[in-house]
Amino acid sequence: MHVQIVLFDGFDPLDAIAPFEVLYAGGMASGGAVTVEFVTAEGPREVVSGTGGLALRATGTLDPDRAGLVLVPGASGRVGEPGEVPEEEAGAAGEWRADEFIPVLLGRTLDTGLPALLKAAMDNPEVLMASVCGGSLVLAMAGLLEGRHATTHHQGMDMLDAIGVQAVHARVVDDGDLVTGAGVTSGLDLGLYLLEREVGPRIAHAVEELFAHERRGVVWRGAGPLPAAL
Repeated sequence: MHVQIVLFDGFDPLDAIAPFEVLYAGGMASGGAVTVEFVTAEGPREVVSGTGGLALRATGTLDPDRAGLVLVPGASGRVGEPGEVPEEEAGAAGEWRADEFIPVLLGRTLDTGLPALLKAAMDNPEVLMASVCGGSLVLAMAGLLEGRHATTHHQGMDMLDAIGVQAVHARVVDDGDLVTGAGVTSGLDLGLYLLEREVGPRIAHAVEELFAHERRGVVWRGAGPLPAAL
């Protein structure tokens, strides 16, 4: 399984690095069954995150025709609505600002080539789409998650609902060809679950032991009887 983790200006580094390390370790534990790379819509470049100007190097261009997994992280910055910061105060794409609003950073991805590439990836039956934290909002804002079940950071759940997504308050939500994780540290849980689902529980368990991290909570899936009110 080849994994493409998408970077964009203002991304949250932990959203990207946590699943990268888990999936990379899964590749080592499985003898190369998993490979991972950072990509962007624009191609190889240095991408500045929203956390202290920390940058990561993307080595490729997001390829929606390549079978495997595409994973979208969220953004790092101030929490708020796009209208809370004047448009002229929002930094240009690629310019990191310590006071940037997360919805602004997420919304700015709509003005790039990323939405079209993500749509093409989701239309590809050989691609599994995943996200961490606000990554599901990127997908939803691009019009790709209407009616789907997904999760995000707890502070973005209302926004996810407002965009027409069936928001689920769970750490990891499995909606078939779409698997989403909640807040930033859920990237570890998401990575381990993806290893278990796609490569096998023994590989996932070996990585879990290596990282000294136990997954939390039940992975939500649309299966089984509906629960009665508790």
